[in-house]
Amino acid sequence: MVSVMWFRRDLRIDDQKALAHAIASQSPTLCVFQFNKEQLNLLHSRNQSSFITSVLAFRKLLKCEGIDLYLMYGDLMTCFEQLLTQLKDWTDVYFNYDESGYGRLRDQKAAQFFKKNGIAVHTYQDHYLHGSQEIINQSGQPYKVFTPYYRIWQNYPKETPIKVELSQGRWLNLETPDDVLRTVESFKDEKYQDVATFDEASKQLNRFIQDQLAAYHANRDFPAQLGTSRLSPFLRIGAIGIRTVYHAVRQAPNSLGQATFLKELAWRDFYNMVYVAYPDQKTQPIQKAFSQIEWVNNPDWFQLWKEGKTGYPIVDAAMLQLQKTGWMHNRLRMIVASFLTKDLLCDWRLGEQYFQQQLIDYDAASNIGGWQWAASTGTDAVPYFRIFNPVTQGKRFDPKGEFIKAYLPQLEHVPEKYLHEPWKMPKNLQESVSCIIGTDYAQPIVDHAKQREQAIAKYEWAKEKVKIE
Repeated sequence: MVSVMWFRRDLRIDDQKALAHAIASQSPTLCVFQFNKEQLNLLHSRNQSSFITSVLAFRKLLKCEGIDLYLMYGDLMTCFEQLLTQLKDWTDVYFNYDESGYGRLRDQKAAQFFKKNGIAVHTYQDHYLHGSQEIINQSGQPYKVFTPYYRIWQNYPKETPIKVELSQGRWLNLETPDDVLRTVESFKDEKYQDVATFDEASKQLNRFIQDQLAAYHANRDFPAQLGTSRLSPFLRIGAIGIRTVYHAVRQAPNSLGQATFLKELAWRDFYNMVYVAYPDQKTQPIQKAFSQIEWVNNPDWFQLWKEGKTGYPIVDAAMLQLQKTGWMHNRLRMIVASFLTKDLLCDWRLGEQYFQQQLIDYDAASNIGGWQWAASTGTDAVPYFRIFNPVTQGKRFDPKGEFIKAYLPQLEHVPEKYLHEPWKMPKNLQESVSCIIGTDYAQPIVDHAKQREQAIAKYEWAKEKVKIE
């Protein structure tokens, strides 16, 4: 009898359900990780390199414990078929399943293969505090609005972190082929050294609790401040368990900041539930009333949005943060999403796909949910007539321009009065601060007031068209 522990986006030892159960089985166990070529090709080089570097760092961690993480590369079924020829006594497989998106389809396909070959499948929900089927309404259906969901979520018992002892397991090691290692290494980009490990995640969690948690509610919307947890890249690949995060925060002194952060964890569960309930929401709006919106999709505008050259400082600084770091502050994600969909009138799916390529913390459920929220096409979304004014948002959340200047140094000497709308500077002032609009910094590519009117008209037209049909 031989078992396989299949790691995926759960690159940790502690608080790991599938791993704990594999150890408890007391069967000789091989730890494996499979790289999917198609998935890797979807990622931007920074995202890709960060992901691969994190897997290799986890492999090194296991190696220090005397465990070889066997790496596979290529088509999923081909990889497992080849592994089956090497493990003649393979009887069980353990993994933490995905409930939605690509991962769900992959797991269903893999489960069919395992069962066909007489391999017992042991799966666990380990990515969320509550799975999609745990908190449902009285009709047995998923909630469509966050507030009633959250009321139940708050009082629902939370599992405690699981202590995993590798020394209690029986481990089987196979040497990863050299050609696989070379192929995986070839996807890395030496310019990017982002790595998500449990040690780094633990340090970040402790820093957040000690230094930022109590004031989280007050500071989280200001990108110039270190007001957020910065845990999302670690949660994305499972370098730290969600139960570990929840209980560490819960054990901190009660504060409004603590309550606000825990509410964000509830949003994470909520968006997962929504994605499971609406599996086509990556490509289709949940609110069918807005399925007929006639997006402009100007390719030049979309490119300028990606490059941070729209002429609106808070939008441009945010897009440059994404470009340079692979991460973006959450308030800024809402601002740039609103700007793309309601100022530039570009399809929200274009933005969602771009974020998927760029973000080192990309989580499909949260990212899709966030984009549908901003575009007013999702469940419990912002009303279509509520359109963020990029100038007002900049003044409110980066009043002194500290964040803007960090990414747009050409605005360094622009007076605060003009910082969020530099095109209003008189020509002589532009010259004196060495920031000529149209040369050193972009002219606004659209007029927000006019675009707002067009956006509302397009949404209302789409609603009426659906009614008629």
